[in-house]
Amino acid sequence: MKKIASFTIDHTKLHRGVYVSRTDLAGTAVVTTFDLRMKEPNREPALAPEAAHAIEHIGATFLRNHPHYKDQVIYFGPMGCLTGFYLVLSTKCSSREILPLIQEVFQHVAAFDGDIPGASPVECGNYRFMDLNGARQEAARYSEEVLSAIQDENLVYPE
Repeated sequence: MKKIASFTIDHTKLHRGVYVSRTDLAGTAVVTTFDLRMKEPNREPALAPEAAHAIEHIGATFLRNHPHYKDQVIYFGPMGCLTGFYLVLSTKCSSREILPLIQEVFQHVAAFDGDIPGASPVECGNYRFMDLNGARQEAARYSEEVLSAIQDENLVYPE
């Protein structure tokens, strides 16, 4: 089988950041997948799954209610390796252009207080598997250490 695009990125050179993972055509629509890399792959501990699950619920709810982007959101969820998230939008834009939205999302998660959206047995298949404090800490760290002072090398995949 042909190697998928995400496996062609050299993860030994990959840093935390916001990357365009791929741009695809779905019919006549352009779809952009963003790699929101919160952890240094294989160099620091991955996200705790309970924290990632909480970030997913809070972040997806925020994005699907965003006044400008709500109709462009296709997907927001964790990577299987738990080093970050994928955001899929029905638009074409660069990492730099989407950065303000990503900053908003993670600042929102970092400051979130209250009941996690969708965290009930009716709404979620594993509703107890959440860690709000962990989610807030991870979102704050990503927001402060990466998103607030992002450099060009954290916006374009390494060669």
